Amino acid sequence: MLPVADGSDYGGSLRNPAGWNNVFGFRTSYGRVPADGRDAWLPSMGVVGPMARNVSDLAMLLAVQAGYDARVPLSMGGDGAIFQGRLEKDFKGKRIAWAGDFSGYLPYEAGVLDVCKEALKTFESMGCVVEEAYPDYSIDAVWRAWLRLRAWQSGGGLLAYYNDPAKRALLKPEAVFEVESGLKLTAFEITAASAVRTEWYHAVRRFFEKYDFFIVPTAQLFPFDVNTHWPQEIAGKKMETYHEWMKGVLPITMSGCPALAVPAGFSDQGLPIGIQIVGPNHAEISCLQLAYAYDMATSWATKRPPPLLG
Repeated sequence: MLPVADGSDYGGSLRNPAGWNNVFGFRTSYGRVPADGRDAWLPSMGVVGPMARNVSDLAMLLAVQAGYDARVPLSMGGDGAIFQGRLEKDFKGKRIAWAGDFSGYLPYEAGVLDVCKEALKTFESMGCVVEEAYPDYSIDAVWRAWLRLRAWQSGGGLLAYYNDPAKRALLKPEAVFEVESGLKLTAFEITAASAVRTEWYHAVRRFFEKYDFFIVPTAQLFPFDVNTHWPQEIAGKKMETYHEWMKGVLPITMSGCPALAVPAGFSDQGLPIGIQIVGPNHAEISCLQLAYAYDMATSWATKRPPPLLG
């Protein structure tokens, strides 16, 4: 509907939609794009970034968004001019890790991993070395820590509404869940969850000493019916929380690394899915360059435009 758009991403809100719409979405590093909020000093896991139909437009919008803002003390210095340069680069010999389902930990709808694996062949054709690997750390521990941090951060913002009986009646069950989960937490439990987040970041940082990029799907399932409130199960596994179906993108959220969603292809039923190109912290330029080379090699967004644009 638009040539470019901006959005926020906490649990995949720039990456899930991009993958399901055959376009590009960029979850940036924390502070790359200043985002004013209620708390300026305790960083959230939510960030702001661009969406577009091609990587050049994505970079153009990021150039406008990025830069220091005195109202956001943890925003990065400089401006977005760095993203206005040429994106062409040779990737021969670059090493890419494909996480897949993290050795069976994550359930995926049939066909998702197959489409994504097919997309990896494009990187190989560009001279990249692709191997199946992921950081040496418990993904379940990352998930459990994310749940606590989410309840603290999201529930905290909703607490005033929850405490007003008239307004509480208007809250969605998911909002009540976050507040009540947060109310059960102690400060020490939040600190422990943040420590897991830090340990995971260091595991990912060490991982990038061996690999240049890290790739995972943009979602665990293909686009679902608009009337579905949220997926209750994936591949026969029941989802215990309303956000567990997004579990596959949350390790990237917890790492703080930039993740650029690119189209991967389509299911047999014609439904799109994407992959996330994940780079080291603050490596937005590298993600844009690899995504640009991939886009030039595949042209998914122009090859399969939405029917209304055909």
